[in-house]
Amino acid sequence: MSPLFRRSAGQGNPAERVVTLVGKPGCHLCDDARAVVSAVCAETGAGWEEKDITQDAALNDAYWEQIPVVLVDGEQHTFWRVDPDRLRRALRS
Repeated sequence: MSPLFRRSAGQGNPAERVVTLVGKPGCHLCDDARAVVSAVCAETGAGWEEKDITQDAALNDAYWEQIPVVLVDGEQHTFWRVDPDRLRRALRS
């Protein structure tokens, strides 16, 4: 199953969690979010991926007003600004 739609996988073990950053090229908030997601995932051992809304109509329809959007195991965690402490807590819960 795609990590985008996985639910509750690896709860309590960050190494089994997947963070998805939904954004688009040229988005300065996406650049900021990418830096936070990358750093927190490197620190916690969580995997992460990036999805481009310009390449996926379903993601564009769902999130175009909120990008960047961060999903943890397919569930929306946050949008616009990523708080590193909140993301760490979510990955460890």
